[in-house]
Amino acid sequence: MSVSVRVPTILRPYTQGASEVSAEGGTLTEVLDSLDTSYPGIKGRVLDESGELRRFVNVYVDDDDVRFAEGLQTAIKDGGQVSIIPAVAGG
Repeated sequence: MSVSVRVPTILRPYTQGASEVSAEGGTLTEVLDSLDTSYPGIKGRVLDESGELRRFVNVYVDDDDVRFAEGLQTAIKDGGQVSIIPAVAGG
């Protein structure tokens, strides 16, 4: 299944500057694996050393935050969209 992945500015060096790329997979894990095959190193910026989503990275499948869905096992429909969004903090 082909999905569209929106890439934040901070990760665009991995995608040769592209703000949106295509990846394959039926779950978020599969999509991240596909991304890392095409754009080596990007998965390591989204997942921590234990293989979980980094604390300050938000990932949405379509409009749903995966932390409130099935996490890395969140299903993605063919033609779906994944958005990787770095968290912003401050005060």
